[in-house]
Amino acid sequence: MGAEKILEVKNLKKHFNLGKNRVLKAVNDVTFHVNKGETFGLVGESGCGKSTIGRTILGLYNKTAGDVFFDGKSVHTLPEKELFKLRQRMQMIFQDPYASLNPRSTVREVISEPMEVHKLFRTKKEQNDRVYQLLEEVGLNRDHANRYPHEFSGGQRQRIGIARALALNPDFIIADEPISALDVSVQAQVVNLLKQLQEEKGLTFLFIAHDLSMVKQISDRIGVMYLGNMVELTESESLYENPLHPYTQALLSAIPIPDPDIEEARERIILQGELPSPINPPSGCVFRTRCPFAMEICTREKSQWQEVENNHYVACHLYNEKVNKQKDSDLVVNIR
Repeated sequence: MGAEKILEVKNLKKHFNLGKNRVLKAVNDVTFHVNKGETFGLVGESGCGKSTIGRTILGLYNKTAGDVFFDGKSVHTLPEKELFKLRQRMQMIFQDPYASLNPRSTVREVISEPMEVHKLFRTKKEQNDRVYQLLEEVGLNRDHANRYPHEFSGGQRQRIGIARALALNPDFIIADEPISALDVSVQAQVVNLLKQLQEEKGLTFLFIAHDLSMVKQISDRIGVMYLGNMVELTESESLYENPLHPYTQALLSAIPIPDPDIEEARERIILQGELPSPINPPSGCVFRTRCPFAMEICTREKSQWQEVENNHYVACHLYNEKVNKQKDSDLVVNIR
């Protein structure tokens, strides 16, 4: 029996109409699922559609096509009252701890606001006790409750953002690049905090980032995005040991290695050309304009999503050819 799915994203599209027949295809036919209790990493260059997926999952953006199911319920077709209840179970940690906290509100007000909206407590004392508990869970103390966001460091502000996300006792949290705005020395602390909270509370995470080395530390499975498309998806170890898509291989080659001798000797994959515009993406395979292995078929046909190895999916004509050849080989053996 397989793992229980808490989230399913099916053929999701999110396009933005910019006027004058200009459409920005931020997310284009993306499918994946997240199992209960796991951390699913979503990685790729800036502008590839990672954050848009996160916001569309939560219903902050309306979908253009496809669907999002949380515990079997379609997020985008639920009546408003049911969606309001569902929001207690789905929360978000935002990328910028400076912009995501109201500078005019105290930490107590920031964390307690969602509790008041959802009417979780009958008395102020119960509510305040919960605020103090959350602050201590994220490594702060109750004295911080009466301070304002500008009085804290970046890492402390992100801890406040995490406490706010935990305020409604959610099952599922989207962490939208929660460490990208932090100092390197603080990033590991925040990642370790998220892992600790996951173990203690049984949380499920969608962890969005562009730092592959950090994603490896926290993710069970990883999906790689490029220009609004999912190009590879597999378990974390498998992705790092055997990346299949040329784009994934280039991303992994960019991760610095602490050993200077190994770093100097290894070959770095440098992608040529600029990232194409999602307003006018290339025909066929969207990666073909930067791919060192591009073939003629790549200009004409979009590569199909294939399970090339066990639980290792990729969208690339290189592997479509291999899969087709394998099928032909099996057919010949069967005929003989």
